[in-house]
Amino acid sequence: MPTSLTTLQRWNLDKPLGTALLMLAIISLGVIFSASGQDVSITVAQLVRLGIGFAVLFLAAQIHPDTLARWTPYIYLGGLVLLVIVLLTGVIGKGAQRWLNLGLFSIQPSEIMKLAVPMMVAWYFSQQHLPATSKQAIIAAGIILLPAALVAVQPDLGTALMIASSGAFVLFLAGMGWTLIAGILILIAASAPLVWSYFLHDYQRNRILTLFDPTADPLGTGYHTIQSMIAVGSGGIFGKGWLESSQARLDFLPESSTDFIFAVFAEEFGLFGIIILFSIFIFATGRGIIIATYAQETYTRLLAGSLALTFFLYFFVNIGMVTGILPVVGVPLPIISYGGSSVVTLMAGFGMLMSIHANRKIAQP
Repeated sequence: MPTSLTTLQRWNLDKPLGTALLMLAIISLGVIFSASGQDVSITVAQLVRLGIGFAVLFLAAQIHPDTLARWTPYIYLGGLVLLVIVLLTGVIGKGAQRWLNLGLFSIQPSEIMKLAVPMMVAWYFSQQHLPATSKQAIIAAGIILLPAALVAVQPDLGTALMIASSGAFVLFLAGMGWTLIAGILILIAASAPLVWSYFLHDYQRNRILTLFDPTADPLGTGYHTIQSMIAVGSGGIFGKGWLESSQARLDFLPESSTDFIFAVFAEEFGLFGIIILFSIFIFATGRGIIIATYAQETYTRLLAGSLALTFFLYFFVNIGMVTGILPVVGVPLPIISYGGSSVVTLMAGFGMLMSIHANRKIAQP
């Protein structure tokens, strides 16, 4: 190995992307400390979760993309089996059956599918001639919709949509024609009344209706949205300052450390802080797209592109949810929100991106 390589290069770690992720982790700890009422134990717990996430990133970055490709069908099938087991014997919490108790710890198989689905769709298209044909798109849709449906019945519609979107990004990047895309969108629109009437639960319908008028039920379904919009708006240009989020301190804002943590950040750091946060997220997404652009093999190119776009989608959906332009679907702010499963999944995805970049077969200027 050339002695000119840096330590990061030797361990397949991409410095620009790693720096962006480290900045998000630092922001996460600061905002969680404030949102939790300066609770040191919660902040330390998030620090441990982030540490585990970065360890997973490091390990994933050491796995060669060819090895990932060979493992992909087994990871996907294993994830499907776990989803079925969850439906049969999973732990029920907050009205949903999403967790599998393994004794010492629990796992959420739907988190595995966030990576397994784009990996599997990318693997499938790597065996085909591109651009994607209608027949190939139908097969890929089956690969996507089966796990998404299993997650949706838990019920966890937000995660199901994220899983479906991650696979759909691969379909788009595989060169699916615009005519086929238009046909799929028309099919989705035509099936909307059926989905609304027979597949959505009452609380899910109420969340969608609340999107159009949160004040219709200000103390019920509209409460989260109204309080988060108040917090975001009261931040002004430069914010109230760190630890000065009145919405969080006075317990007006529910889920202030998890799904609605962006509202706390916006209230404390204002528009100026939001611009900085947006810039970090956009930079990380752009770096992922650059890595996809310079990947030569079909599998790595499609997988890297999907991982980058899915990361941005998580960010976009959470911000839209908090600001009232999208329904509340329980999607956390990537890396920032308090939690373990989503952090580990995201870091594993970024580790894959770093491995793809380090093992690319063409030179990058």
